[in-house]
Amino acid sequence: MNRPLAILIGPPGAGKTTVAHALAERLGLSVRDTDEDIVASTGRTIADIFVDDGEAHFRELEHAAVAQALAEHVGVLALGGGAVLDPRTQEALTGHTVIFLDVRITDAARRVGFNRDRPLLLGNPRAQWTIMMDHRRPIYTQIATHRVATDGLTPEEVTEAVLSALELKGSAVD
Repeated sequence: MNRPLAILIGPPGAGKTTVAHALAERLGLSVRDTDEDIVASTGRTIADIFVDDGEAHFRELEHAAVAQALAEHVGVLALGGGAVLDPRTQEALTGHTVIFLDVRITDAARRVGFNRDRPLLLGNPRAQWTIMMDHRRPIYTQIATHRVATDGLTPEEVTEAVLSALELKGSAVD
């Protein structure tokens, strides 16, 4: 059965997309990001989908994107921050190598700037992010097979930490 080598999960600002690309490059693998898949398949931004169609519709698109990626992709896979909220996705991730890129609000704020393209962080972004993480952190922790703290680390350092967690330091995957 084809399956991703590693699946990265975590909140906005954890570095999932950046680290997925760096990790895939280091391992000589392809990278896939389910948020990018949704944008490509719909021709719309995630923010536009949220505003025009609502979060429930977006979550359905997200679940379908994750299911398709899990079935097709053999490289490094980055999931959207809220993908793990769907119990069907939680179940689908069972048995996979899932890395939770953990980040605290200070680093997340610096990395993403809590910009307008983050629909769940509208209003008071810091408060919204904290509430979101209070809800999501237990889910990320439960699903993950590995946890990598990213606070204060560069993308290269996080990539090294993920490689160490995967016990793949040093060479490409054959």
